[in-house]
Amino acid sequence: MKSIDKIPVGKIGRTTEMVKTGVKIGGNYLKYYSKKAFDKDLNRDQLDEDNAGDIYDGLKNLKGSALKVAQMLSMEKSLLPSAYVEKFSLAQFSVPPLSAPLVRKTFKKYQGGYPEELYDTFTPESINAASIGQVHQATKDGKKLAVKIQYPGVAESISSDLAMVKPIATRMFNLQGSDSDKYFKEVEGKLIEETDYILEVEQSKYISTACAKIEGLRFPKYYEDLSSEKIITMDWMEGQHLSEFTKGDFTKEEGDKLGQVLWDFYMYQMHELKAVHADPHPGNFLVDKERNLIAIDFGCIKQVPEEFYIPYFELAVPKNINNKEFFLEKLYELEILREDDSDKEIDYFSTLFYEMLSLFTSPFHGDTFDFSNEEFWNKITALSEKYSKDTELRKMNGNRGSKHFLYINRTFFGLYNLLHDLEAEIDTKQYKKYCDNKE
Repeated sequence: MKSIDKIPVGKIGRTTEMVKTGVKIGGNYLKYYSKKAFDKDLNRDQLDEDNAGDIYDGLKNLKGSALKVAQMLSMEKSLLPSAYVEKFSLAQFSVPPLSAPLVRKTFKKYQGGYPEELYDTFTPESINAASIGQVHQATKDGKKLAVKIQYPGVAESISSDLAMVKPIATRMFNLQGSDSDKYFKEVEGKLIEETDYILEVEQSKYISTACAKIEGLRFPKYYEDLSSEKIITMDWMEGQHLSEFTKGDFTKEEGDKLGQVLWDFYMYQMHELKAVHADPHPGNFLVDKERNLIAIDFGCIKQVPEEFYIPYFELAVPKNINNKEFFLEKLYELEILREDDSDKEIDYFSTLFYEMLSLFTSPFHGDTFDFSNEEFWNKITALSEKYSKDTELRKMNGNRGSKHFLYINRTFFGLYNLLHDLEAEIDTKQYKKYCDNKE
């Protein structure tokens, strides 16, 4: 794959790249409707494929938050056409790397020396290139190391990138009024945190130390003296990306074991630490030869405040969600219902969220849950399609839910997808043995 010598970092340069992408998409629609005029049965598959390819090509040159959005969207398997999911999932692994001269320049600026001065050996070609940074291999004092380098201009372009996305998102989700800004500020804040590599090292050490007791889970060691605001040095961990592992042959025992580790890891973070690794895509997990799970990349950690945690998990209990008065009270606490809602809106959204939460929290309802059960996934897909086509929903104010839903739902949806890929049947209560409070 050809390397990149320069990334557009200014607002004008990045907007120009997006405009070029828009022109290509316009051309795709023109071709589609021209063919449609002669073939009424023509489906959108080729259009989706062409658009997904052009959008991805534009985003991968911009890198940063623009590409991160594609990466996030690739996890929404039940919400997007498969062409987009397949193409955007490349944002996890397959993007053009920075050229060697640009890597050396970045090192000199942020680490005070060139790579060959800081490590015994350093591979100038990246091993992995993703949305915010790329990884190189190095050695020092006999240790094999992974060195993550952040792309230039990523942090500085977050606000302008999101400003370009905001009008599209506002129309897609029918967000109304100034209070919709809380959702964009939440995303912007988390993306800015992800570009702070000093914070990431702190978070990585905290989570890995706290979760070291979980059996079958491994973490790299982080080296603060070889890290800075744009560079992170950690142990090189040998293993297969989880997405590659699940595409191959594995036994039910292996799938269940890895799935249990994943579940215990996330439930311990959620219930004990009240802080969770909120980026559960397959590129952030490896599987070693002993079938241990290796967790990497702790740039996106979501703090879970008590005022959200308590009502959210109260509604994971069937008797609570089926108590109408209690259910409505919690919907107000979670900002799903608003004081200015009409009776029609209260009825509509309470019905919608009853369906959603009843389904989404079903893994918590028993002592075990089988994520290979296709009925569960078919229900999620059916519910998504039902409301995506609901014209009534388009007429209502889309500002629904606490800002904390954004990353908590993303975390659970990503986790459920990983467990589904592993075809895992798990013990939903086992994580409690690691908790100080066993209740």
